[in-house]
Amino acid sequence: MRASGKDKVLIQKEKYFIALVPPDPLQEKLMDLKRLVKSEFQSSHALRSPAHITLAMPFQYRPEKEENLFRTLEKYLVGFDSFPVSLKGFGFFPPRVVFVAVEENPALKKLQEAVVSCCREKLGLFHSNYRDRPFHPHITIGFRDLKPQAFEAAGKYFENRDFREVFTCGSVAVLKLFSAGWKEIKSIPLR
Repeated sequence: MRASGKDKVLIQKEKYFIALVPPDPLQEKLMDLKRLVKSEFQSSHALRSPAHITLAMPFQYRPEKEENLFRTLEKYLVGFDSFPVSLKGFGFFPPRVVFVAVEENPALKKLQEAVVSCCREKLGLFHSNYRDRPFHPHITIGFRDLKPQAFEAAGKYFENRDFREVFTCGSVAVLKLFSAGWKEIKSIPLR
């Protein structure tokens, strides 16, 4: 909450982010990988959200304006067609992140750029991309609470494992943070 104006009106904001959420049965297969990381490497934080590819990092937004967020994204993404997304193998961001790798995909990059552009230009969300790092699409299966020794062990476990899946990106999801974790609250279909 922050104060606004002379009378210090408090404005309640909540956290959201925008992502691709693979459909079932792939979603369940990816959640099984997150559960494996929890049981074998004691990292459960990734279980607080569905498996996803982040398009716009978490941002704060007023919940009473959610419909504006949805309408704006729908208008901005109206010309985007569905496209295939290929997952292949695993990767790591030392010192804590283990992920399912996403193969390079020009359509995905173009969609992510459009979402970030929409967030900045139409919604005024200038923190919608984490420190302006280049887009590196992935599906996190372990992070934040993954200890250094467990990260090393997870690296050895996953580095040579094969994982190949393809899904159709047919929508963009808006997720919202609740006490139990992140939940998809809106699906914006692509053509």
